[in-house]
Amino acid sequence: MSEISEAAQAAEKDLHGAVIAAIIPDQPARVVTEAAHYANMLGVPLVVVHVDVTRFVTYEDPDGAPHTAPIDINVDAGAEELAEVQQHVSDALAKQDVEWTTVQLVGDPALAIKHYANKIDSPLIVVGTRKRGFGESLREFFTGSVAARLSHRQHRPLLVVPLGEPIADEAPIFDEA
Repeated sequence: MSEISEAAQAAEKDLHGAVIAAIIPDQPARVVTEAAHYANMLGVPLVVVHVDVTRFVTYEDPDGAPHTAPIDINVDAGAEELAEVQQHVSDALAKQDVEWTTVQLVGDPALAIKHYANKIDSPLIVVGTRKRGFGESLREFFTGSVAARLSHRQHRPLLVVPLGEPIADEAPIFDEA
């Protein structure tokens, strides 16, 4: 077994039972602060996950270490997005007393989060609602809501944090915001 896989296994052991916050760049801080609140209440660490949708898992080693490949060989957006997420979370949690770390997953967001939650036996997954607007509505139409897909594909509690101002009951959900 390599040193890297041993380090990864030790890190996963330290994160056993951690609350997961699925974060994307430019997301309001409320999602990660709510997740931190629940991690504190449960007395467990917080794992902030970002899913790089520009990469996919090609295979896993017998020890579980994944090997990935980019969908487009010229794209390295995932590393930039992870750095942005880390800075955003650092700023949002600067005054909170919570142990947290970031992990980058790859592939389909709902399946990647589900797989990781099973791996660390997370007691709770925290996600935000989607941004409003035509582009986000169109994306959700084709890919589905990560929150909805998670709620139907795994057994642990899922906290969906509303983002922005709620829309009126009589207003259509999928209009341009």
